[in-house]
Amino acid sequence: MSTQRGRIQISGFDTERVTEREPLSEWTADTSGTTEGRWARAWRQFRHNRTAMLGLSVVAAMAILTIFARPIEIAGLTVQPISLAPYDPQNILYLQDPSVGRYDPPSLVPFHPMGTDASGRDMFSRVLVGGRASISIGFVVVFITAGFGLVYGAISGYYGGWVDEIMMRIVDTVFAFPALVLALVIVAILGGGYWQLVAAFVFPGWAGYARLIRGEILSVKQNQYVTAAQALGARDRSVIFRHVVPNAVAPLVVQASLSIGTVVIGVAALGFLGLGFPPGTPEWGTMLDATRETIIQGPGGSIPWWATVFPGGAIFIFVMAMNMIGDGVNDALDAQSNVDVGQGGGN
Repeated sequence: MSTQRGRIQISGFDTERVTEREPLSEWTADTSGTTEGRWARAWRQFRHNRTAMLGLSVVAAMAILTIFARPIEIAGLTVQPISLAPYDPQNILYLQDPSVGRYDPPSLVPFHPMGTDASGRDMFSRVLVGGRASISIGFVVVFITAGFGLVYGAISGYYGGWVDEIMMRIVDTVFAFPALVLALVIVAILGGGYWQLVAAFVFPGWAGYARLIRGEILSVKQNQYVTAAQALGARDRSVIFRHVVPNAVAPLVVQASLSIGTVVIGVAALGFLGLGFPPGTPEWGTMLDATRETIIQGPGGSIPWWATVFPGGAIFIFVMAMNMIGDGVNDALDAQSNVDVGQGGGN
């Protein structure tokens, strides 16, 4: 009697070959067979997007120029001694040099490539230094709002039930007020200033991130790997931040990259309305506010276009570059998500 009776033999099936086969090309970063992670794939997609890389280069260049525009001192200690700006942005130049006047047009001799403002201050130096406040507020606000909204939405979506109900009603309350109007109220109460503006945009800004991540969590927590982690006795904190959030955070990253430009526009809008920084502060929106009365008719019948074009142009270039980056991030994460679906899932 044969000992092989009842067994099924499959020809052409070599278990050693299956075990030793190389990973699919979409999952490898190089020919060494190393598995490529989802964020590495997204970064590779982003690097091949010329428009996104151009936007990243512009933002990086503007950030470097603003950081090195004038020396930076912290607690009396100079941490950045380089000064790319030719003049102090607060110096009234005609008091030191009679050849310099108010609203002088752009010139290279003397060196005022963006002209001077109503007080005879160098516009080029003020635009460079003004980017510090506008750009940094954009990044600080998005970092705080995205971080808090991520935690808030993750907890709400993961636990569900009455916890989700209460937390989402708080979000609805925040959404009941228009964001810019709420920012105006906060600035009116707290006054103008750097951290006052940060608070004005943080308070209404986190709710959008919370609702976005909560919707993603509701979908991701149904996956089998989440159920497996719970069955193995993993703590809720570990399940949320090690298994659920990493697979739901992609839309939040896209939203955050697009929101930086929106915050910069909001800061400039408050500055233009006179509710941002104190008058005379080198900040792009405040600089536009200082010159709006002379846009229609300047001194001597001329229009000092340079006093508004250069700070306004700086806002436009930065926001446009950030939108290019946001579109690139969106395309890269969509591409890697499609690869995940096509290959049968996640990490």
